[in-house]
Amino acid sequence: MRTLFLIFICMLGSLNTFSQTKKPNIIFILTDDHRWDALGFAGNQIIQTPEMDKLASDGNFFENAFVTTPICAASRASILTGMYERTHGYTFGQGNIKQAYIDQSYPILLKNSGYYIGFFGKFGVNYPGFDQLFDVGESYDRNGAFNDRRGYFFKMIDQDTVHLTRYTGQKAIDFIRESPKEKPFMLSLSFSAPHAHDPAEKQYFWSPEYDTMYQDLVIPEPLMKEDSYFQAQPEYVRTGENRTRWYWRFDTPEKYQHSVKGYYRMISEVDAEIGKIRKALEEKGLAENTVIILMGDNGYFLGERQLAGKWLMYDNSLRVPLIVFDPREKGGKRVDSFALNVDVPSTISNLAGVKSPKSWQGISLISPKLSQRKEFLTEHLWQTPIIPPSEAIRTEHWKYFRYINDPKHEELYDLSVDPLEMNNLAENPAYQAVLKDLRQRMEKKIEDYLEDKIDFDKADQS
Repeated sequence: MRTLFLIFICMLGSLNTFSQTKKPNIIFILTDDHRWDALGFAGNQIIQTPEMDKLASDGNFFENAFVTTPICAASRASILTGMYERTHGYTFGQGNIKQAYIDQSYPILLKNSGYYIGFFGKFGVNYPGFDQLFDVGESYDRNGAFNDRRGYFFKMIDQDTVHLTRYTGQKAIDFIRESPKEKPFMLSLSFSAPHAHDPAEKQYFWSPEYDTMYQDLVIPEPLMKEDSYFQAQPEYVRTGENRTRWYWRFDTPEKYQHSVKGYYRMISEVDAEIGKIRKALEEKGLAENTVIILMGDNGYFLGERQLAGKWLMYDNSLRVPLIVFDPREKGGKRVDSFALNVDVPSTISNLAGVKSPKSWQGISLISPKLSQRKEFLTEHLWQTPIIPPSEAIRTEHWKYFRYINDPKHEELYDLSVDPLEMNNLAENPAYQAVLKDLRQRMEKKIEDYLEDKIDFDKADQS
């Protein structure tokens, strides 16, 4: 009997070891143009996002999450490769992303380590080998051939045309149901929502069942809507794409109410799909071993400074929602450390128990090292006449930025007393030492990331 008891104890120990070392499934959800405060858990009293709120309350909610480049193409390349735009060099108009960077992307890393890999939605990076990156996947976005609701309604489920958000949700559910039992999976979901459909007059489109959501509410006017904040912008901002899209979406009270309600409805629709996805995990018995990461690809202006879109170095453009929900860990944490889009691949590899390439420039969001980050670089390097390229450094206390083609125009904000970035201190004599110090620190970071680009071929490929 004593021998049998000892064998039983050993078996229990073996089972416990197995449960602790079993690799988790990972779902990474990326939303498009989703600003940080368009989330109930972030304090928004209007938007309804119960599923995202539950993920946040049961997981880790990153209160200071930012993208390093506030535009979809470069931000998605940074998420894919774990590198700054300054290093990977990819944005619009640059052709295909270079193979050397794809070779160290998170899909390749996890696929080679035995994960079953899937992707559905907006890939957002030009790469001809998409089909080889994933075991199963489909790349699609809004249909630019249509200048009406068909931009979002062109995919079909069971012979019915559905909104892209519903289509992406169903592809995720099918992936979960059909994933092999002998492998962990890593699923990337990239919703096109809540991005406006730019060619369309009405801009925002959602499924009919969301028509009445927010219908009887009056959305408060945007902060900093006064003309003085717009006139403070340099001429190339006042006449650029941020202003053009403001005319499309926000230049009358009627457009503003329609657009913000539409934006919220589209986020609420994504939220509902997350609930369906989690139910599919429960039905297959995978919910307790599936980590869910949720992030926006860049921030968004909702009429502040009489602007729309993103692209600029204000927090409206840069700040995004970010949640890591791990059912195996005790959640309910609000993390105030700086968290970046380049951290996502390091987090995925950390969760999967796979060594990150040395070329990656992020920090795992579940690493204690994250709290050591006290400043970071942001940049928008695309040279196009309608959007001025710019670069910035942000610390816990300060933000400094300049426009690359007009470096004499500088802006400096004391975020400790001016979180909305209302009072530009760049020309104030009392702050010239701070400005000079931040400028030099930013330029040093730029040199470092450029050096990483030059030395990439020498980087550790393991």
